[in-house]
Amino acid sequence: MDALYAGGTRGNKGDDPICKLIPGVGNMGGFRYAGSLAKGTVRLAVLYTSGNDVDWPDHLDRQTGTFTYYGDNKRPGQDLHTTSRRGNVLLRDVFQASHGTSAERAGGVPPFFLFEKAATAGGAVRFRGLLAPGGPNMTPDDELAAIWRSTEGQRFQNYRSHFTVLDHARISRAWIQHLLNGGDPLSGGCPDVWRSWVEGRVYRPLLAPSTTVIRTKADQLPNDAVGQSMLAAIRDYFRGHEHDFEACAVDIWRLMAPNTGAVDVTRPSRDGGRDAVGTYNLGPAANRITIDFALEAKCYAPSNAVGVREVSRLISRLRHRNFGVLVTTSHFHKQVQEEVHEDGHPISLICGRDIIDALRQHGRTSVAAVQQWLTQSFPRH
Repeated sequence: MDALYAGGTRGNKGDDPICKLIPGVGNMGGFRYAGSLAKGTVRLAVLYTSGNDVDWPDHLDRQTGTFTYYGDNKRPGQDLHTTSRRGNVLLRDVFQASHGTSAERAGGVPPFFLFEKAATAGGAVRFRGLLAPGGPNMTPDDELAAIWRSTEGQRFQNYRSHFTVLDHARISRAWIQHLLNGGDPLSGGCPDVWRSWVEGRVYRPLLAPSTTVIRTKADQLPNDAVGQSMLAAIRDYFRGHEHDFEACAVDIWRLMAPNTGAVDVTRPSRDGGRDAVGTYNLGPAANRITIDFALEAKCYAPSNAVGVREVSRLISRLRHRNFGVLVTTSHFHKQVQEEVHEDGHPISLICGRDIIDALRQHGRTSVAAVQQWLTQSFPRH
């Protein structure tokens, strides 16, 4: 788990170390598998992600063990299931089998191994874990969904899938070889977490809570040119009308917290803030309870950090509500983060990078897409 495997330095496909670690899976593409997909004899599969495709943002949430992976129909002009590597066919068949009997899971769902391009020179990769399709808190519709995208006026579909990283630190060479030889996947050194998932669809995710609670300015702003331009487009749209950013901040919060209920935007206050109050829904639809929250939004330039004064105002309003949300197109001062965490204030601090990550995960991956969303969702009166 998280071990780095060095690649070559010749600058060609031969640098790839995955095909040496797991012979027979090939050295190209995001989907790699041993066996025949057409014959239903895929024995194991590798998912490889570069982590650099902003249009299709594969994402590993280390705190929850959830991995989001996009299929291989990434350009218009072909059907969802007719890609050259047939990766989307693999996703379709695997997720269907995952909801069958234990025998159907054993025969129709190969173990998945996740590798990520390493941020080092050469073709090095990092092993991120053993994956099972789906997750403990997802509906079947959440696990695998065909989503629409548009490129140069042409619409097309691709899959968005969710996997769970299982809590197992080391995959034995013996089990890999046993799988490649066509052996029973539940023997030959099979990890207990994989057996539990196959036999009862029981997920034991690898949960790794973050120890880094104070983010630097660089950590809080997009680190790529497109992301920076997307954030600038939001600021430019509300320039001179910064108070109107409140409604936009509410929609951004809904992307991150879809169980958010009714939200009321209040009038601008004397100190220049403009707030919203809302409810968050918990429990089953037939018998839900709601908790209250307060939200504030700051449409600031990247050079203008949210400081103690702004956060203190929100803290003072929490006496009558359960938690607070502060959304900014900029970043939070170090002192603000320290006080919120050390004093245990129930406040979610959402910075510029968080905004862009949320938009990308919901399909808005370009400046044009963000501008269209802004003009349609928040028209000027």
